[in-house]
Amino acid sequence: MVLLVVMGVSGSGKSTIGSHLADKLGWKFYDGDDYHPEENRKKMAEGIPLNDQDRIPWLCHLHDILMREHESGQNAIVACSALKKRYRCILENGEAGAHGQLKEQAGPAPRKILFVHLAGPMDLIASRLGKRRGHFMPLELLQSQFDTLEPPSPPENYIEISLEKPVSEIISEIEAHIRHLC
Repeated sequence: MVLLVVMGVSGSGKSTIGSHLADKLGWKFYDGDDYHPEENRKKMAEGIPLNDQDRIPWLCHLHDILMREHESGQNAIVACSALKKRYRCILENGEAGAHGQLKEQAGPAPRKILFVHLAGPMDLIASRLGKRRGHFMPLELLQSQFDTLEPPSPPENYIEISLEKPVSEIISEIEAHIRHLC
């Protein structure tokens, strides 16, 4: 059983990669953007970056979705920005991760979630956002996303993939990594 979070800044291709991969593998796919409360959507549409207080309830909800899939033995993929280490901790641990209530362990904690970080240059992502229509996240907030981003690092359970590759190559690279997990 595998849980994936496809992460990165807005416009990095999270929803595209996540949905294509889920279709190919026959897994469930959840687009994190669909679970933002209306207040968050309105704030972003007005060009106001979200803060931790805006994001934490949303991340806790996505954690609950991931854990429900885990408990039912289902493989699942969630597309979610997961920009900060703290946010990834919330996705893994829920409310306890939000408030730093996790106890340090002697060794690395067992990980249920693999984070797939789609990374790439801001100019390429900006050009993608400039072409996107009907999304609540405006191009003007891209810099705030990069400012907030804390790329995953050890001991986090992650892989980083260049979003400059074709979609099919990105999906193949993720699939190869998943095969090594199983």
